[in-house]
Amino acid sequence: MSDLINEAVRLSLAEDAEDLLAFDERSGEPDLSFETVVKKLKRSGKI
Repeated sequence: MSDLINEAVRLSLAEDAEDLLAFDERSGEPDLSFETVVKKLKRSGKI
């Protein structure tokens, strides 16, 4: 049982590390409001 829990915790922490790396990689991107994103998607025909 302990091995299963350890593996689950390890996988969860690995996912967190991936998320933090993605945040760092995208830190230079401009912030966009939700409304701006929706407008762009509508204009491009994606929604």
